[in-house]
Amino acid sequence: MVWLKRAFWSLGVVVAVAAVAWFVWPRPVPVDLATATLGPMEVTIDDEARTNLRHVYTVTAPVTGTVLRIASPDGAPGEMSVHVGDRVIAGETVVAVLQPMPPPLIDVRSRQELEAAATAADAAVQLAEAEVMRMAATLQLARDNLTRAEKLSSTDVGSAKSLEVARTDVAVNEAGLASAKAQLEVRRSEVNAARARLDPASATAPGDPDCCIKLRAPASGVVLAISQESEGIVQAGTPLLKIGDPTDLEIVADLLSTDAVKVKSGAAVMIDGWGGAPLKGTVVRVEPNGFVKISALGIEEMRVRTVIDLVDPPQDWSTLGNDFRVIVHISLWDTASALTVPVAALFRQGDDWAVFALRDGRARTAVVELGHRNERVAEVLSGLVAADEVILHPNDRVADGVAVAQREVQ
Repeated sequence: MVWLKRAFWSLGVVVAVAAVAWFVWPRPVPVDLATATLGPMEVTIDDEARTNLRHVYTVTAPVTGTVLRIASPDGAPGEMSVHVGDRVIAGETVVAVLQPMPPPLIDVRSRQELEAAATAADAAVQLAEAEVMRMAATLQLARDNLTRAEKLSSTDVGSAKSLEVARTDVAVNEAGLASAKAQLEVRRSEVNAARARLDPASATAPGDPDCCIKLRAPASGVVLAISQESEGIVQAGTPLLKIGDPTDLEIVADLLSTDAVKVKSGAAVMIDGWGGAPLKGTVVRVEPNGFVKISALGIEEMRVRTVIDLVDPPQDWSTLGNDFRVIVHISLWDTASALTVPVAALFRQGDDWAVFALRDGRARTAVVELGHRNERVAEVLSGLVAADEVILHPNDRVADGVAVAQREVQ
C-alpha cells in the first residue's frame, strides 16, 4: 500500500508541474496578416464634390407688377402650369405672366381730395367749352367782316389796308379757336384722369391680351427651381424661376490647396458615391484663386475650385441633377505592376519605415524602402518580395523574434 500512495503522489506532482508548465509556456501572439502583392497601383486624391450645371438661366421680373401663380395646382386652362422638372422650349414656353399692379386703396381724406379735383376738372371743362363758343363767335364775326371788306375792295370803295386787317383777324381767330378746342381736350383728359383715380376697379382684366407681360423661356431645358410660386406683387428684378439643361453637367470639387497643386488638367477621375455605377471623368480646370472654407470640425481650410467633365455618355448618369453629392478620385500616378503592402502594416524605426514580416512562425523586423503610397497601400521598392506575409496593426506584444499566429476569426 505504501508504494501505491507514493505512486499516487508522484502522479499528482507530475500533473501539477505539467499544468504549471502549460500555463507559463509562451503562446504565439494572435495577429492579423496580409500578403505583399504584385499588381496595379494608383495614387489618387479623394474628396467630396458636387454636380453643377454650366449654364443656369434665372428668369426675373422685367417690371414691377403682379405675377400670376406659376405652379397652378390644377393646371386649369388659362393658368400657368409650370412645375419643377418640366421641360421648356426657348422662346416658346410661357413660364410666367405679369399683370399691372392694382390701384392702391383710397382713404377718406384722399378720396375727398380726389373728388374735389374731379369737380374742379369738370368746371374747367365747362370753362373751356365756353371759351370755344366765344372763339367760334369771334371767328364768325371776323369772317363776316372779311366778306364785306372783299366786296368793298372789288368796287374800289374799300382800301387795301382794310382788306388786309380783315384777313389777319380771321387768321388770328381761327388760331384762337383751335387753341380753345385743344384746351378743351386737355380739360376733358384731366376729368378722365380724376375719375380714374377714384375708380376702385382693379387693373386691366387678365382676359385682355394686351394687359399682361408673358415671359418665355430664355433657353431650352428643365425648370430647376421656382422662387415665386404663388401670385403676388414683385419688384423689377425679382427672381421668379431657374432653367437649365440637365445634360450640360459638370462636377466641381473644392480641394485642399495642398492637394490642388498636384492636380493637372487632363488627369483621369473616377466618380462614385452618387448612388449609381462608377463614372469616368477628366479634370478640365484647376482655378488659380483659392478661398477659405470652414470644415465640419470648424477649421478654416484653404480650398481651390477644381472643375471636372464627365466622360461617360449622359444616359449613364441621367438621374444626376444639379447640386448632387458625389465622391471623386483624381489620379495623380498609376502603374500596372507594383509590389504593395497595406499602410496598416507600416511603422517607423528611426528614420526608416519597417514592417513585421512572418518568418517561420515568428515576427521579424524588415526595413523597407517605400515609393508611392495612397490611403490604402504603399509601394515597396526593397525589403520585401511578393507573397511575404506582414503583420497588420502590430501592438506592443509584437517584437522581433516573438512567436505569432494568424488570429482566428469567430
